[in-house]
Amino acid sequence: MTLEHPREHCGLCGVSGGESVLALTHLGLHALQHRGQEAAGVMLAGGGTCFLHRARGLVDDAFDGLPPVMRGLAAERAIAHVRYSTAGDSSAANAQPLMVEIAGQKLGIAHNGTLCNAASLRLELLADGAILQTTSDTELVLHLIARALRKRPATQLWDAVAESLTRLKGAYAFLLLTKDCMAAVRDPMGFRPLSIGDLPDDGCLVASETIAHTVTGARPVREVEPGEMVIWGPGGRVESRRFAPCVRRAHCIFEHVYFARPGSYVFGDSVYEVRKAMGRQLAREAPVAADVVIPVPDSGTFAALGFAEESKLPFDMGFTRNHYVGRTFIDPGQRLSRRKLVARKLQPIAEAVAGRRVCLVEDSIVRGNTCQARVRTLRDAGAREVHMRVSCPPHRCGCYFGIDFPESGQLLANQAPLEQMRERLRLDSLAYLSKDGMLSCVRRYRPEDYCCACFDGRYPVEPDTLDERPLPC
Repeated sequence: MTLEHPREHCGLCGVSGGESVLALTHLGLHALQHRGQEAAGVMLAGGGTCFLHRARGLVDDAFDGLPPVMRGLAAERAIAHVRYSTAGDSSAANAQPLMVEIAGQKLGIAHNGTLCNAASLRLELLADGAILQTTSDTELVLHLIARALRKRPATQLWDAVAESLTRLKGAYAFLLLTKDCMAAVRDPMGFRPLSIGDLPDDGCLVASETIAHTVTGARPVREVEPGEMVIWGPGGRVESRRFAPCVRRAHCIFEHVYFARPGSYVFGDSVYEVRKAMGRQLAREAPVAADVVIPVPDSGTFAALGFAEESKLPFDMGFTRNHYVGRTFIDPGQRLSRRKLVARKLQPIAEAVAGRRVCLVEDSIVRGNTCQARVRTLRDAGAREVHMRVSCPPHRCGCYFGIDFPESGQLLANQAPLEQMRERLRLDSLAYLSKDGMLSCVRRYRPEDYCCACFDGRYPVEPDTLDERPLPC
C-alpha cells in the first residue's frame, strides 16, 4: 500500500442517555468519517443486554447493514468507531468496537491511539496463556482487564479497568460500554483528543472532535482530562476517576495541522483559527513573489487563506476536487500509478493558473510522490512558476502514538536537503513553517504541552523498540 499523507487510525463517538441514541451515534460518527474510512462499527446497550455490529467500509455502509434486532432496540447507550489500519492489516477481525464477556458481563471497547508497549504486553499475555484473536493492541487491554478482575468481585469492573490502565504506555483514548454504563478514558499525557458534550434531552455525547457535538446539537462541556476516566451510569449518574497523574501533556500537534476538521475545537483551540494562523506565520517566515495563492484542497485550504491574507495576495482555487474518489494514499487495486490516482482526485483549473506565478500551500509533505504529481499538473495547465509553502516543519521521524507515518527512511525530508527536494519536486521555491512558528499558533496550552516527535524525534514515551512498526489499534 502506498501512502502520501499520514493516516490516523481511529475516531470515537459514544452516547449515553437521552432519546434517539442510535441515530445520534450514527450522526456523530459520520462527522468523524475523515478519521477512518476503512471500517466502522457500533455497540449498543439496552434492555439489559448488548449488541455489536462491525463492517468494512464507511459509516453509512456499516449502519445500513445493522441487523433488525439492533434497529428495533430501545438503546440506552452506544459506542462507535471508525478506523484506518496500518499497511497489510485491514482484516475485518480488527474492526472495532471489540466486545467480549468478562466475569459474566459483556464489555465493549473502542480505541483511538497506539500503545507503545504493545509488543511486550503481547509477549507477557501469551506467556500467561492468553489466546489472542486479532493483531490489535486494543485486544490486549481486554485481557489485562480480565486478569485484573480475577482478583476482585465482578461488581468492581471499573476498579479492574483503572488497574489495567496503569500498565499501558503511549497514546490512547478509549470508550467502554457495559449493559449499564459507558466510560471514556484518556491517557495521562492526552495525546489524542476526546471531548464531552451535553445533549438537549439530558443525554451525553463523547467524541474525538467537537464537530460531532455540532452536528448532533450537543453543547460542548469539556475535554476528558489526561489520566481521567469518566463513567456514566444508570439514572444519569456521572463519576470521574483519576487513574494516573498528568505529569506532562503531549497533545498531538498534527491534529491541528492536518487531521481534525476545521469546524472542530481540539485541545481547546479552534482548528480553523490555528490553521489560518499557521498560514499567516508561514507568510511572515517565507514570503514569496507570486500572482496567486492556491491551496491543496481540502487540507491546505485554511492555511492558504491565512497565507494570502498576510501576503496581501489574491486567493483562488486552482484545483477542483472529485469527492467521489478516495484518498490518494489508498490504492485499492494497488495497480494504478500515483499520477493517475492524483489526476482522478484533483484536476487543475487552467483559467486560474495559466501564465501566473502560483504559490501552492500544502499542509505537509511525507514521501513527496503526490506533491510531485500535483506540481506537474499545474505546470501542464500553464502555470508560469510554481512555489510551495508547507504549513508545518519537515517530517523526519515516525510516529508511535496513533498516526501511520512511514519509516523515517521513506520520508522525503530525510532523503535530500531542501534544495534537492525543491529540484525533485520541480518547484521554483520551497519553504516550510518552523517548529517555533507552528507552536506559536496554538493558544489554549503552552508550546511544550504538544508532541512534535514526528518533526524532532523527541518521543514523550519511548516505544518498546524504534525499529518495529507499532501494532495498530
